[in-house]
Amino acid sequence: MMRFSNADDVYTFLNLYLNFERKAEPTEYRLDRMHALHRDFGMPDRAYRIIHVAGSKGKGSTSAMLASILQQAGHRVGLFTSPHFLSFTERIMINQEPVGLNVLIPAAQELAAYMDGKSEAYFPGGENPTYFELLTILGFLCFRKAACDIVVVEVGLGGRLDSTNVVQPELCAITPIELEHTELLGDTIAKIAMEKAGIMKKGIPVFTNAKKPEALAVFRTRAQELGCALHELDALAAILDVHIDTKGTSFTLSMRDGTAADTSYRCAMIGSVQAHNASLAILMARSLGIAEQAIQDGLLQAQLRARFEIVDTQPTVVLDGAHTEDSITACVSEFKKLFPLGGVLLFGCAKDKNPSTMAHALAAIFSDVIITRPGTFKESDLPVIEKAFSACGFHTQVLADTQSAVQQA
Repeated sequence: MMRFSNADDVYTFLNLYLNFERKAEPTEYRLDRMHALHRDFGMPDRAYRIIHVAGSKGKGSTSAMLASILQQAGHRVGLFTSPHFLSFTERIMINQEPVGLNVLIPAAQELAAYMDGKSEAYFPGGENPTYFELLTILGFLCFRKAACDIVVVEVGLGGRLDSTNVVQPELCAITPIELEHTELLGDTIAKIAMEKAGIMKKGIPVFTNAKKPEALAVFRTRAQELGCALHELDALAAILDVHIDTKGTSFTLSMRDGTAADTSYRCAMIGSVQAHNASLAILMARSLGIAEQAIQDGLLQAQLRARFEIVDTQPTVVLDGAHTEDSITACVSEFKKLFPLGGVLLFGCAKDKNPSTMAHALAAIFSDVIITRPGTFKESDLPVIEKAFSACGFHTQVLADTQSAVQQA
């Protein structure tokens, strides 16, 4: 059996198993192996309360905000998110800190001991668990060992067949729906919404800030079938006076039924869209009875990497992980407001993304682009990206080495 002394050892162990995150090709997702793991480990997630969050965009920010609010209310809070940037331990957060070795190592040893000696034949379908399935169980074990009393779980991909969809939450949330991962989730908003709605459980309240009518129609139908109370942000509240600056976002939340006074909020994340993510987190927190001061403080403390993150100021460097047309359009809009003189674009994407769509949106503010590989985790097709940006009138440079590209930018 493997023995672990640090987080890298654990990550190496997890990557012995099939990692769909590295693949650009369509893949079949299934839950039977995850149900087996869940059962064999005694359903570790039943040791704490759970809030389950799905959606195409904003689910990570909403999850981080709600976790921060719950922490400010005095809870010991777990947060399970993806992807990570520097260490996979960022996916398993406890009170806004990556899981420590004192929790991670014994949980990983328990997982390794379980996997030791088991052949593929042991598992449903005659296939070993995947990287993400093992990571999900590892997260659940860590939260139990860390004595978390409430955990916010972000869906990895989709919802219905995502590895996290073995939990029994007390609240669910579904953020806005976009066309994404169409080869896996479907080629229409309605089909993708149905996959996301797969996290809904009988009688469990659902909150959403989705806007597209096709998605809302799916959620309403599914909520009626399951007897779920569906709380739609736009039907319940208006978001007023949104203002962004380089330190965050401020806005006013006005309840349409007058049940609460208009309240001003500020969050540390930058972007008009963050006002909508924060408002969803606020409604969920209020439903849980969280005090107003904890909500205010939690929004100010919440952070998530690469969401219009200003990582340096000499010169100013903005890091953003947007990769769909809607999210890049929103990113460009915020960039225009804060940096109207423009800047230099440093761009990289995996080969399963659509660089033409992104280039078209980015052309509204940028004219120069340095194209590079987004690390080595996924394959990237630089000639295809360069062609897409050239077709949109960009002056392009291609530097495959990411460090060199950063320096050139």
